[in-house]
Amino acid sequence: MEKLKEQYQKDVIPALMKKFNYKSIMEVPKLEKIVINIGLGDIKDNPKSLENAMNDLSIITGQKPIITKAKKSIAAFKLREGANVGCKVTLRKEKMYEFAYKLFNTAMPRIRDFRGVSDTAFDGKGNYSMGIKEQLIFPEIEYDKIDKLRGMDIIFVTTAKTNEEAKELLALLGMPFRS
Repeated sequence: MEKLKEQYQKDVIPALMKKFNYKSIMEVPKLEKIVINIGLGDIKDNPKSLENAMNDLSIITGQKPIITKAKKSIAAFKLREGANVGCKVTLRKEKMYEFAYKLFNTAMPRIRDFRGVSDTAFDGKGNYSMGIKEQLIFPEIEYDKIDKLRGMDIIFVTTAKTNEEAKELLALLGMPFRS
C-alpha cells in the first residue's frame, strides 16, 4: 500500500511545483490527515448502535475510534450535554495513505451510479469534505454482519493555502472528481 506515498513523492511533488511555480519543495501542499466521522442519530433508541459503528469504523480504518460527545444540550433533539453522539478516527502517515488508496481505488468504484465526487466541497482553506451514504462500499464490511446502513463523513486536511492547490493535490493522488 506504499503506492500512494511513492506516487506523491515521484509524480505529485514535481507536477505541483511546475504548475504553481513553487521555489522550494517545502511549499508543496501535502495531505496532513484524514478524519472519518460517523454520527449516530438513533443512539437513544438503540444503545448497541455505537458499539456496532465503532466496530465497522475500526475494521475499515485499522485503528480504534474514539467516542464523540455532545457539546451542548438541544431539547428539540432530546440531546443532553456529554451524551455519546458518534465516533471518529483521525488517520495520519502510513494509515492515512493506505485508507486514501483503498477509498479511491476500491471503495469509490463500488458506489452505485458513481460519476465522481463534487469539486465544490472545499472549505476555502484547502480542506475537502465528503459524505458516504453506506459503509458497504468498503470490501472489509460483510453484508450479513451489519445491523444498519450507516453513512460517514470523510475530511481530507491538507497544508494547501487555496482550494485550487488542494483540488490539484487530491486529483493527482487519485481522487475521482466529477468533470
